[in-house]
Amino acid sequence: MSTDGATGPRQLGLGLAAVARPAYITSGRTADLGADRGVAALRSHTWATLDGAYSAGVRYLDVARSYGRAEDFLAGWLAVHPEVDDVEIGSKWGYRYVGGWRLDAEVHEIKDHSLAAYREQLAETRALLGDRLDVYHVHSATLDSGALDNPELHRALAELRDGGVRVGISTSGPAQAEAVRRALEVSVGGAPLFTSFQSTWNVLETSVAPALAEAAAAGARVIVKEPVANGRLAPGGRDSSVGSARAVELADRLGVPVDQLAIAAALAQPWVWRVLSGAVNPLQVASNVAAASVELPPDIAAELTELAEPADRYWATRSARSWR
Repeated sequence: MSTDGATGPRQLGLGLAAVARPAYITSGRTADLGADRGVAALRSHTWATLDGAYSAGVRYLDVARSYGRAEDFLAGWLAVHPEVDDVEIGSKWGYRYVGGWRLDAEVHEIKDHSLAAYREQLAETRALLGDRLDVYHVHSATLDSGALDNPELHRALAELRDGGVRVGISTSGPAQAEAVRRALEVSVGGAPLFTSFQSTWNVLETSVAPALAEAAAAGARVIVKEPVANGRLAPGGRDSSVGSARAVELADRLGVPVDQLAIAAALAQPWVWRVLSGAVNPLQVASNVAAASVELPPDIAAELTELAEPADRYWATRSARSWR
């Protein structure tokens, strides 16, 4: 059960990082998306995935300015589904998509956590999502990116917060915990500024867990991203690491696909508000959502705690993955 009492599929969210742009670092993209990565093809994939997630009961949707056309595709889907008035939408600012809709782009995104970038990207997000925006995260905030130490930016974000949009950060990298704890210290007008934290946690990378528990204890929402480690913990992920191989063995012992085991492990964390599926088609959505019904026996839960890699090694492996 999530920290707000949600059960079943409502404990999950759907993130569009992998489906709304032609290249990303997840495994199996050729099989999952095919050779046609044109705008129309990926819009169709995105809408089908959103249809599947909504039908399954998922009610939190995650996009970002840098996820290709994620905000655009989501806005279009909402426009053709006026009956969908019960989803919560989170987006992120701080990276620009610069891949030119090419698979072979040398650079796919550029980070910029300046006040000017925030104002520019908020205007772009508002132009697409309007008042449907519920949560706005600083994308991959770190101690050295400037977003956690800029009072002028904090005051601008507080205006958004005071206007009814929850403000938060997402984190990546081996120093996620430090970023979460620094963000928890920031207040504006006598109130916490950052009350939503979207961080990478999975059975191979657990280092941020104590900081996320502190965030939840302080009343913030915690969203887990990358619970299947960008495909390393998904069927067909073809990852040969000891941890991934052991996860597959445990999933086989439990009689479920490895993605369900991995997501069930994330859902079992007592500080979790939502766990994001990164599905790119309805079949993956269905498998990910089924994880909400998986109960982890104590022996398997205990063995899962032994799979974590050193954070530096995990993130070096992730950084080495090619955009495909």
